[in-house]
Amino acid sequence: HADPHPGNLVATKDGSLAYFDFGMMGDIPRHYRVGLIRVLVHFVNHDSLGLANDFLSLGFIPDGSDMQMIADALQASFGDGSRQSNDFQSIMGQLYDIMYEFNFSLPPDYALVVRALGSLEGTAKALDPDFKVVESAYPIVIGRLLSDPSADMRKILRQLLIRNDGSIRWNRLERLIAAISEQASESVDELPSSKEKSTSNVQGWKSFDMRAVVAATEDLFHFILSERGRRVRVFLVQDIIKASDTFLQEEAFPCISVDQEGNKSSSEGDSVIRRVINGLISLRLAVKSAPEVWTAMLIRMSLKPEVHCFTLDIIHALVMHYWREIPQAFWLCMSKLLHEVEVHKVEENDRLRDL
Repeated sequence: HADPHPGNLVATKDGSLAYFDFGMMGDIPRHYRVGLIRVLVHFVNHDSLGLANDFLSLGFIPDGSDMQMIADALQASFGDGSRQSNDFQSIMGQLYDIMYEFNFSLPPDYALVVRALGSLEGTAKALDPDFKVVESAYPIVIGRLLSDPSADMRKILRQLLIRNDGSIRWNRLERLIAAISEQASESVDELPSSKEKSTSNVQGWKSFDMRAVVAATEDLFHFILSERGRRVRVFLVQDIIKASDTFLQEEAFPCISVDQEGNKSSSEGDSVIRRVINGLISLRLAVKSAPEVWTAMLIRMSLKPEVHCFTLDIIHALVMHYWREIPQAFWLCMSKLLHEVEVHKVEENDRLRDL
């Protein structure tokens, strides 16, 4: 529907929207729909070169254009990343100058999409000025990525969670797990009554299909364990070592912290540990909603030789990293403990002597 202004919309009693006036319609082919999702992911990732290639493949810019020059202009428009656009109009405003400079041309189907999104966002903001379309659309886009097993959608999901250099976007993964667990806990705790069935059906659009989530998770594991995922495994081992360092310094051996930077390091360490714990809690809630599906997947993965090899790589990396540091930390802790015992003895002797 290319003309969804308020006069063509009505809210039904069950909370859904009904549309009128189908005189201006557009049929968006799958190639364009996938392209739109890819553009959104590359925009969120600030992947300027990927975004430029998306514009080329979608016919926004002519063949033979200087892709690096367009990518540089897009990167400059992102700034330092401190201001993340949360609405469609801001995103388009961020791109208008570049589109004009490099003679972008929107195909008719995309012009209809831009018109429809702008109109819908204007209606939503009239009802709720604080509405953030990008933030609100995030769970729906993620749900679409998880539910579609096609190769192009799986690639977009990997790009959302894994950087070009192979490192993992932990913030994105944390948000994804939190969103899945939130929907999972709602589906487990809130069984609709007969009066609530219609409302439940309306809300179903924003819930995750747990079987699709598990299938996407398994595909992601397969990629990480494959030859193409070698760099991801390297960064993953490094991140595991960093998390282990944080745990040891903040929980197991707090006495080795440096006094001058104690407050700062303690605050950062507490934040990391808290995020890990919250992530594990969210994951547990997601597994709890469909234990039979998750258990079957975990059993299949645990039987794979690649998993055994990667587990041994992690253990070897941890042993090589800590074979000197743990004994050193142990003797430092013992030294501090003995010192505290000695100080206590001296204080006790002084107290007895005073008596």
